[in-house]
Order: sequence, then structure tokens, then C-alpha cells
Amino acid sequence: MDSRARSCLLQNREALEKDIKTSYIMDHMIADEVLTLQEEDKVKTQAVQRDRAAMLIKIILAKDNYAYISFYNALVHEGYKDLAALLQDGIPIISPYNGKSSMDGVTSYVKTVLCEGGVPQRPVVFVTRPELAKRIQKKLCRLENNPGWVIVYGMAGCGKSVLTAEALRDHSLLKDCFPGGVHWVSVGKQDKAGLLMKLQNLCLRLDQDFTYSQRPPLNIEEAKDRLRSLMFRKYPRSLLVLDDIWDSWVLKAFDSHFQVLITSRDRSVTDSVTGNKYEVPVESGLTHEKALEILSLFVNMKISELPEKADDIVRECKGSPLVVSLIGALLRDFPNRWEYYLTQLQNKQFKRIKKSSSYDYKALDEAMSISVEMLPKNIKDYYKDLSVLQKDVKVPSKVFCILWDMEIEEAEDILQEFVNKSLLFCDRNGKSFCYYLHDLQLDFLIEQNDHQLQDLHKKVVHQYKKHYKHYVPTSQEDSMYWYNFLAYHMASASMHDELCALMFSLDWIRTKTEFLGPAHLIHEYVEYSQILDQKDTTLRENFQEFLSLNGHLLGRQPFPDIVQLGLCQPENSEVYRQAKLQAQQKLAKNSFYVEWINKKSMKNTYRLVVRPHTVAVYHASFSHDRQRIASCGADKTLQVFKSESGEKLLEVKAHDDEVLCCAFSADDRFVATCSADKKVKVWNSRTGQLVYLFQEHTEQVNCCQFNNTERQQFLLATCSNDSFVKLWDLNKKCCRNTLFGHASSVTHCRYSPDDEYIASCSADGTLKLWSVHSANELKSIDIRDFFRNEGELENNVEVLVKCCSWSSDGNTITVTAKNKLFLFDVKTSNLLAEILPSHHSTIQFCDFCPNSQMVAVALSHCSVEIWNIESASKVADCRGHMSWVHSVTFSLDGSSFLTSSEDQTIRIWDTSKVCKSFTIVLKHEIDVKFPSNEVIILAIDSLRRLQLIDGYRDHTVYTTEAQERSIFCCCLSEDLQSAAFGEENGTVKVLNLSSGNVLKAKTGHRKAVRHCQFTADGRTLVSSSDDSTIQVWNWQSDECIVLKGHKESVKKFHLLGHSNLLSWSFDGTVKFWNIFTGELEKDIVCHEDTILSCAISPNATMFSTASADKTAKIWSSESSSLLHTLNGHEGCVRCCTFSLNELLATGDDNGEIRVWNVLRGELLHLCSCASLDGQSAHGGWVTDLCFSPDSKMLVSSGGYIQWWNVMTGEPLQTFYTNGTNLQSLHVSPDFKICVTVDNLGILYVLKIME
Repeated sequence: MDSRARSCLLQNREALEKDIKTSYIMDHMIADEVLTLQEEDKVKTQAVQRDRAAMLIKIILAKDNYAYISFYNALVHEGYKDLAALLQDGIPIISPYNGKSSMDGVTSYVKTVLCEGGVPQRPVVFVTRPELAKRIQKKLCRLENNPGWVIVYGMAGCGKSVLTAEALRDHSLLKDCFPGGVHWVSVGKQDKAGLLMKLQNLCLRLDQDFTYSQRPPLNIEEAKDRLRSLMFRKYPRSLLVLDDIWDSWVLKAFDSHFQVLITSRDRSVTDSVTGNKYEVPVESGLTHEKALEILSLFVNMKISELPEKADDIVRECKGSPLVVSLIGALLRDFPNRWEYYLTQLQNKQFKRIKKSSSYDYKALDEAMSISVEMLPKNIKDYYKDLSVLQKDVKVPSKVFCILWDMEIEEAEDILQEFVNKSLLFCDRNGKSFCYYLHDLQLDFLIEQNDHQLQDLHKKVVHQYKKHYKHYVPTSQEDSMYWYNFLAYHMASASMHDELCALMFSLDWIRTKTEFLGPAHLIHEYVEYSQILDQKDTTLRENFQEFLSLNGHLLGRQPFPDIVQLGLCQPENSEVYRQAKLQAQQKLAKNSFYVEWINKKSMKNTYRLVVRPHTVAVYHASFSHDRQRIASCGADKTLQVFKSESGEKLLEVKAHDDEVLCCAFSADDRFVATCSADKKVKVWNSRTGQLVYLFQEHTEQVNCCQFNNTERQQFLLATCSNDSFVKLWDLNKKCCRNTLFGHASSVTHCRYSPDDEYIASCSADGTLKLWSVHSANELKSIDIRDFFRNEGELENNVEVLVKCCSWSSDGNTITVTAKNKLFLFDVKTSNLLAEILPSHHSTIQFCDFCPNSQMVAVALSHCSVEIWNIESASKVADCRGHMSWVHSVTFSLDGSSFLTSSEDQTIRIWDTSKVCKSFTIVLKHEIDVKFPSNEVIILAIDSLRRLQLIDGYRDHTVYTTEAQERSIFCCCLSEDLQSAAFGEENGTVKVLNLSSGNVLKAKTGHRKAVRHCQFTADGRTLVSSSDDSTIQVWNWQSDECIVLKGHKESVKKFHLLGHSNLLSWSFDGTVKFWNIFTGELEKDIVCHEDTILSCAISPNATMFSTASADKTAKIWSSESSSLLHTLNGHEGCVRCCTFSLNELLATGDDNGEIRVWNVLRGELLHLCSCASLDGQSAHGGWVTDLCFSPDSKMLVSSGGYIQWWNVMTGEPLQTFYTNGTNLQSLHVSPDFKICVTVDNLGILYVLKIME
């Protein structure tokens, strides 16, 4: 060591021994490789702090110049700047050496240059941020031959200084651009005296041999001149680094055409100086992985070994380098305090997060407070207003204009001041500006202004109400902010009356859901339920239920009429009251609304409907805490949303093909997905980060499931069309076992409740049980045997075993195949029960309800049934989906279950509510009569009974006894004295309406009766059948005529006057009959394909046909000649109807309706409002049509009901039924009443409001 350096160290030894703490000093020196671990231990063995310091200095005195320089830099880095100043005069000058890199990759030349220049050493714990460092280097290269300024700016604690120092550790940069060296000055917040001292010390460091003066400069101007001389003459082409600049006036002392790099929180700090300027913004936080890397280095653990709280700490501080380093340093000393420091962060206890470090401020609040204190007095209060903002929210400048009641330019000037000082961040989107705070800044503001927060929120609400006195924002750039956060501000301001008025307003619901959808509003009803319930619990429940049950509709484009949806609510509901009032007001302005007059008996059994996917949903499952739901589908995404509100939490583009299954891990930290792309992936359920990727399956992967318990074993089971089941060990990130044995695709797999076994089922017709421990096959049950035994299966015909599920005790297992559900004893393999839920529908999925004997089965015909497996009885029929139900899964406690469907929706059901409300539903086939001021309906129910219903009063007049056979059709006589129905075996029966007794029965048809109708006098019953015949039966005299001629099923017919009948068939022909003689009068081949509908003109001179060949035709009834062929439909033309004044309407399977001029065969209007989300105008086929008497309106049925303006082709109103697949409409002669039944068996009696 140089004698001058040794002398300086000895001279200041007493002061050093008295003040320094050796622990962190030694960390730096070990990192610089000038102190060994053995020497560190030697220091640590000393009993007291002063002895440890004395031992360290003794060791340094025995070393070389590098040890002195390292000790000096460590003092600077750890905040002992006064002590470092004592050693500054003794810093030895070391001759540089080119080449020879040290262990950290930095050459000795670079080390020497930086040491001599006072550049801080790397922190003890350091992770690279190469992109930012390269960006700084790129800007520095611009200063190679030209004076100028590089400003590295960012908020407090974002790592500006560390990044700048790292950027300078580049051999070629220093050699080529700054051969004169680097001179680092830590400036900080200074007054003029402090600045003069900084300048004096810098001049002294640059002129150690006193070439230019024997005394320090006496004032700032003299110091500026001295510095200019030194830099230009003694250190040409050198870089001056000014770290932590606060005030622009400070820079004037260095404005002498140097090459300068400055770090600052204030972007505008260089506005007062001349020369070229180059900016490098520094992001406020590290990436999640980099932040975890810092924590892992501090606590000497692998990233994979870090506790879950490490992720939470990084998320809470948004990866702030300062916070992560402070907490990491604390954890190094107190490794069991993860929970404690996370809690301090969450509770904003910044004063407790402090540590001796190189940073100027010992605690977080101190670092942020000094930034705020530096603001001009006239804008400090504006910064305080930002305390009310929410985390991660970008606020448009228009909001601040309203808050501060000023012009946008004035507000943006103030906001820019905050941005320039790194107290706020700005995001420019096109012409608009949005502003946001870092979480730490917001937490600091909240802590500082805690006692004023309520008043600050009140200010926001009052300013909003002042600006929007008579209306709600609709198109302004600030509207999204108010829709998202107005309720939050009201609740935070304790403005409970205003909050209730807002949340119980149908106008607010309409505008907010139109912009944001329903999920956020539902979340607010849950979030503020305590406040809202103080006003009226029933009101809150009304609005929350309205949104929950109509959420899938309110997410549609175009947006549905919320008033019409509100009219479907119970009449005692506040939603209905407001909707009715608004509807009556709008009727005066020629709006169109419909009342559902028989809705009193309607009960919804599902709790929430969400539409997270744009196409089919294949699977959905609860998290184990029931707070979240994961779903996947044909759109290749994984979605995670809140189970209470449907609010989206996560959307991941998960796979390259359809995602077939998803599952939460036992601790809910992960979600697994598998796909038709042959891949299995495991995701972080909170962040959406991909954690594991497995690619060993060679065909599509059908199912994935984690083991059930949180043990050391962390296993995932998957099965695939490659015939294998695989067990993946996620701790080892590999496939632990491949289970061989199935001969075909494996469709499903499930762990037993105790994780000892895995059950798998396959297209080879078997169920297999495997040992998880040994991976050996234990049992195999051939499900095909149970079909062969009943003669249902020929040899070698495939039986696809689709799904299996364990009971909670693990003693029994259910299996589904075709349309049957089997229950087996696990130990004996004996069949315990066999259930046939449906003759006509396949079972898609099954799930055992935990801790009960109930099993839910998802059926292809749109419903889910719940069966008591012990009694083999159905306890619930859950209807609501509009297409195939792909899966059904219970929550862990069995209180709720999910159903996911081809119709793009997921429905959440309450198990107990569903089982208590098991209802009898109606079939599609009804007949309706409209006597004066009455609506009389004859309907078939699911128990093979007829119900006579008073539609106006929503009252069942009577119900017949159940019939032995299924009823396929029914009808009423014109005088309402008699009723008739047709059965699946071809029998027709006539009832007396007053008594309900069967008067007569006729077995004439050989197959199911599809349609029946009384003649006007009620004496004759006409029926058509799948046996291709029509039967004309005088049921009073028992005379019968059978009309034979059609070659295929006759679905329907029309009676023409008293003696004639027109029939049509799948055989493509229309036939005219005389029903008295049975004579076939006309036989017309109308289409080569099936005729789906036929209509008669009002004067009976023409008839029209609609066909599967995508055409409709108009015919002359008299000459049987073709008048017009109507082309243009792109789907099967399923229905047609005439108006009273020469119009014809046709509807097709694409949801399109066309209105034609009958005489000319010309297209007049196209009625179609295809939605932006890809849905057709009717959610499917148009199945029926009817004109109003004046031909100005048209009503149509399909997936729902629509009324149209015939003159313009525009829709007047849409009525969304609970179900779909409406088959027919029964419209009153005055067009005011419309009656139909949906596929859920719900009856709708709808009346146009007047």
C-alpha cells in the first residue's frame, strides 16, 4: 500500500473504528476479491463492534492499494460518506492494465478507471438488466467527440445509479469514448454551500498533485472555472457523472461543454442547460423473475426454493429494486420474517422496512417524502388529490380537468410537472394522455393523507356531480373511468345515499354494462353489499340477481334493450318497476315493448351466467377455495374469473389448438391445461405465467388432473388419444410413469380421494384402476359386457366410455358410456347400480357430489340431471343451456356446481336450490285459442299429461292423468268443449275439456302422430303421422278416412274451408285432398328436397312452400302452376307466411328473414341484425313467422323472439327467452298476444305494451 494511503488510514483510524459497522463493508470487499472468507471470520470473532472495526482496519493495512480503494468505495456505498471523505486524499493512483478480466467479467483496466473515479461498486447482491445498460451505453457513445448531457431518470428506488454504474463497466466504452476517465459525484439535494463543498472535493480529487492551485476554490464561480480547466487540460475526453440531481440550478455549475451523465427523478432538470441532451427512462420495477433472483441471492436459496411469500412481496412492491433489496437484506439477517415484511408492505408500514445501505434514505417513506417536499407549493395540494386513485389504473387527463375544475391544457401542465419529477407516469394513447402512480407512490400518499382520504373522495364525487348534472357520461374520454370508479369514490367518501341511488338506478346499469359488461357491476354489488343492505337488502338482491342471470345477454353486441330485459323481472322487483316506468315513457315516443304476463311462476335455479369464451366451452372447474373458476374451450384460451361476479381475472392464450380440460392444483397456485395440440401446460393461476410444459403425448390430450392433497408429492395425471395415461412429477419436472394397458384413446382420468389410485376410461370400452405408487394396473372392468348382456351391442361395436368419478369415501366409482350411468364397488368390481337418464341423449360428463350420494350428469340435449345414486331416482333437472353441455363439476364442498356448454356460457348453480325446485316442464307442442280477452292454452308436460292453462291469469285450470305413452301433439276445438292428443304409438284420443275424461280413442296410425286439428264444427279430428298417412276421423260417429299418397312423414297440414286439406311432406310434394271423400285432388311435386313449411294466402288462391333446397316457391292453388321461385337464402328455408296484402315472409337456418312482393316475386326487405360477436339474428334457425293484420309488423321465432318493422326491415324489439329453439308461435288475431314454449319447457305469454 502506498505510504500516503497508509498514512491517511492510520490518521483516521480512531474515527473509523468508532463509527463503522463491518458486516456490509466486508460484503463489498469480498465481492471485490480483496478480502477472504477466513479474514471475514477473523473479524466476526471479535466481541464488540469497535473491536471488529479495529481488526478489519488492521487487515486492510497489511494489504495493497486495491484494498484501500475497495474499503473507500464500500464506505461510500454503505452511506458513510463523511468517513469516506476523510480517506479521499489518500486514494492511490493505480496504473491501468489492458485486458485480463476478473471473475466478474470486468477487466482490471475498467476496475482501475472506475475506482479512481469514485464509481460505486456493484451491490453485494446484483442482477443484470442488460437492455437498460445497453440503452445507456448507446446514448453515452453519442458523447464520444461532442459535449452534451445524458439523463437517466426514473422514480425513487428504481435503480438509476446501479444501472448507470453497470453501464460504465464496459472496456471498449471507456477506452474509445472516455479515455480521460470517469469522475463520479454523488450530488443529492444541496444548498449553495453544499454544492460548493461538492465542487471543492471534485477539484481536489482531480488535482491531487496541486498542479493548478494550492487552495480550494472559494465560491461556485471559481470552482466552475477550476473544474473547466481540469477537465479540458488534465482530463480531456473524460465523463463526468452527476448522481441524484434534484435542482436544475445545480447543473449550471457544470454547464461548461463537458460530457456529462446525470441521474435524476426529474426529467426536466436539464431544461436550464445548453447542449445536446439524450434521455434514458428507467422503468419503475424489475421483472418478476429478476426481483426473485435478487431475493434468492440475499437469502442464499434457489428461486424454486423460495416460499410463496416471495412472489407476494415482489407483486406487492411491483418489483421496485429498492424495496426488493431492502427486504432481501433484512431477510438475510432474519430469514423467518417473510410473512412479517409482506404484512408491513401490505399495511403500508414503510418505516419498518429500513436497512443500512448505499441509498441516501434509510426507509421507504423517507425516500418518497423528499420527492414530494421538493414540489412547488402551488401544486403540492394537487399531488395530494392523487391519493384517491386506484392501483394500476391509468386515468385520462379529462378526469383531472373535472377534479380540478380547469382547462385540459392547464391540468396537463400540472401533471407534466409530476411526470418530470418521476412522481407520476404518463401513457400516451394517440392524442390522449393517461396518468398513473407506482404502487409505492400511491401507498405512500395514502399513508401520508390517511386522515384526509374521505374528504378527498368527496371532492371527486362533488366535482363529478357538478360536471355531469343532468346526464351520465357516454362518449367522453373520461367515461370509462367514472363507470369503473365512481361507486368506489362514493363508498370511500361514506356517501352512502349517493351510492345507493347510483347502484339502484337502471339508467346507470344500462350505460355501465354497455361499456364494461355486467361482471364489474356484480362485483360492486358484492363489494358494497353491507352499505347497500343498510338501505334495502331486497333492492340489492333484485339488481344483483338481474345482472347475474342476464350477464350472458348483456355482453352481446349489439347491446340488448335493458328495459325489455327488466320487464321480464318479477313484478315486485325494483328493476321491473323502473323498467315499466321507462317503457311507459318511451311508448309515447313510438318505442316498442313486450310484457311477459305469465312470469309469476317462473323460478331461476342458476345463480350466475357468464360468457367468458367466444366459442364452445369444454370444461370449467372451481378453485378449492371456491373464489375462482378456470375455464377452457375451442377458442384455445384459459380463462380465470371470480365465481361470485364473473369478473375476469386472467386470460391466457394457452395452446395452438382447442383446450380440452383445465384443473386447479390442491393449493390453488397452479392451473393445468391440456389440448388437441398434444401439449400439457401448467400455469401460475394468479399471473398466467407458464411454469411447466410437457410434450411427451403423441396425440391430443383429453384430460388433466392434479392429485388431491397438498403433500410433498406434486403430481399431475393426463390421458390422451395415444392410449396412455401419464403421471408427471412437477417437483422434478418430468414424467414419472407412463401407464400402459388401454387399447384405444383414453378419454378421462381421475385420482381417488386419497391419491392412492387413478381411474381411467377409454374408447376401448374399459375402466381401469391403477396404483399411483407402483403405476401397476390393478383392475379392469369391460363396460361393453353390460351392453352385450342386454342385447344392445353387436360384437366389435365400439363403446366409448367417456367419464368416471369417485365417491368421497373412495369406495365406489361412477362410469358413463352412451346414455347410461354405471356405479361400481371399487374393491369387488361389482355393479351396484345402472341408471338410464335419457333414451335420446348421450351422457357427456359426470361428477360425484362430495359427501353425498348425488351424481350430476351432463347431457347432449342441453340439460344437466342430478340423480340420487342410492335410490336411482332423479332429484333435479337443470335446464338453461342452449346447446350441448360438455362438463359438470362440483365445488369441493358440494354446495355449488358448474356447467359448461357449446352455447359459450358457464352457469353456476346452487346445489340445494336446484334439488328443492325440481319442476315439471312443458313440451314444445301446444295449441292456443284466443276467445274474447282470454288466452287458453293446451300443453303437454314432461310427465305425459295434458295441462289446460289460463294464460292471462298464469293459472293451470286442470291437469289430466298421466298417459301410458308419450304424447306428441295436442289441439283444442274452436268451441273449447273438446281437446285431442296424439301418442307415439299412433293413437289419437278426444277429451271432454270440462271433465278431463277421454271420450273416444282411435288407433289407426302405425307410427307417432305428429299433428292433429279439429275441423271448425269440432266433430272431426284430422291427424298426420310419421307413417306418411293422414287420418280424418269423425270421432262422434267413429267414421274414419285414411288419406294415403305421401311417401314420407307428414309433419303438418292446413285445413282449407270445410272440405279440403293441403298437406306436405319430406317427400317434396304438396297434396290437396277432399276430406269427405278421401279423394286426392292435386298432387304437386314442388321441390326435390324436403318441404319444411307451407303457407296459404288469405284468399286461398296461392300457396307457398319452403324447402331444405334453400328456396321458397309461390304456387297457384287453382292451376297448380309455379308463379315464382324465390332465391337468395343461404340456408334451409324453414318457414314462410303470407300477409293480408300481398307480402310473403320467409326465414332460413342462418337467422335471416326475407320479405317478398307476392305478385312480382321481388325481394322487398332483408330482415337481419347479425350481431358483432358472430351470433345470428335469432341465435339459430328462424322457425316461425307471423304478420300483423296491417302488414306493418312481423314477429319471428328462433333462438328468441323478434318483432320487425316490415317497411324498413329493422328490428323493433327482441325478447330473450330463458331457453332457445322455439318451434312455433301462436299469435292472437289482433297481433297483441304471442304464445310459445322454449326448449326448457317454459311457457311464454307475451303482450305488446300500449
